[in-house]
Amino acid sequence: MVNHLKSKLTILSNSFFHNNFFGLYHGSISAKTDSNRFIINNKEAVFHDLEASELLELGHNKDYRWRKASIDTPIHAAIYSQISDAKFISFTMPPFVTAYSINHSIITPKDYFGQRECSNITIYDPKSFDDWYDRASSEIPQYFIKHEHNIMIIKGYGVYAYSRDLQTMTKKLAVLEKSCRLLMLSEATKNQVMDF
Repeated sequence: MVNHLKSKLTILSNSFFHNNFFGLYHGSISAKTDSNRFIINNKEAVFHDLEASELLELGHNKDYRWRKASIDTPIHAAIYSQISDAKFISFTMPPFVTAYSINHSIITPKDYFGQRECSNITIYDPKSFDDWYDRASSEIPQYFIKHEHNIMIIKGYGVYAYSRDLQTMTKKLAVLEKSCRLLMLSEATKNQVMDF
């Protein structure tokens, strides 16, 4: 089962990279393997061609392997331990969602698919990035629990998402990114006169 999950994560990682959801070394992806174990990318993972060897299986108790794991590992571990529906987690930086979050406090998709899949999503403002990683492993799971959403958009930072299956998580992220792209294009062109 672990090898099968690693294979799924490597495929998804490549797709996320080619759609600009991951940077070359920036982002994280994980899968729960049992009640107190999960697989996550290591901190040196190259997302455009992620290999199974770049995915580590960890327990929730920190040991020497945590030093090799992604900087986001404590956040993923906290989500898995507090949210039973979380089987897969990703931290991505889709460019249109992240850019839109800088100047807005809520995303209200105006396109058909966005309204069907995402409705209104409040953008979380972390206030200060100076101590964000000290707070993130408690604030992110609490946001998910309080808002009963499986997507958290963090202002100027990126998107945390979890799901019971990869396809649902991937679809929601893709629809959200497309909706933000359309919102930004709509704002940029609303006062332009189009001559055809």
